[in-house]
Amino acid sequence: MFALGLYIPNPFNMRLFLYFCHMNSLTEENYLKALFILADEKGEAGVNELSKRLEIKMPTVNSMMKKLADKKLVHYESYKPLRLTEKGKKEAGLIIRKHRLTEMFLVEKMGFGWEEVHEIAEQIEHIQSPAFFDKMDAMLGYPKVDPHGSPIPDKSGKIVWKQYNKLSSCKPGEIVRLAAVIDSATDFLTYLNSRELKLGLKIKIRTIEPFDGSMTVSYSRFQSVTLSNTVTERLLVEQVQ
Repeated sequence: MFALGLYIPNPFNMRLFLYFCHMNSLTEENYLKALFILADEKGEAGVNELSKRLEIKMPTVNSMMKKLADKKLVHYESYKPLRLTEKGKKEAGLIIRKHRLTEMFLVEKMGFGWEEVHEIAEQIEHIQSPAFFDKMDAMLGYPKVDPHGSPIPDKSGKIVWKQYNKLSSCKPGEIVRLAAVIDSATDFLTYLNSRELKLGLKIKIRTIEPFDGSMTVSYSRFQSVTLSNTVTERLLVEQVQ
């Protein structure tokens, strides 16, 4: 059927059209989230960094940045660092909120391990229903952090950051509490599981090897566990004494 020169698609074509519109939105959300996570203290990130993180070629990234700039989500100029606009920060914060709430729900209400939830949350975070995630938030008791200790943005997309130290920066004799992990990759979290290292655990630093920075610690039922510098660099702690 034609009307006023416009083609009215059949139901199948309409569903296909809406599917690709959603895919486009999903792709944009992934760019915004990645840019938010990559941003340094100045709120900036390079196109090359973004390209590597998303594993997408730079010309494609540049093309998307121009598109997001047209939507007032990103400050984009050739050969200059990328910056999210205030609108972009809010949009990215809300995506991250959905992701981290989902991870918490999967762990707390469904019994998943913290090493299992990232990929599932990657899919669920694109659901366009604030009420769905508000309900999830209420069922969880309005948590401030996700299962990995990362802060959950509020309903306006704002994040309250808390200052932690890397375990690698601590000194012998200090007692600290494991508060968050920098790396939430499955293999790393599985390694922590095998060492019974979990958030909230009190850790006492016993010795540090000068040569490679490896650290001997005690916690829970373990009196002497050696952690490599690769591990202690990825654990965030807060001082107990």
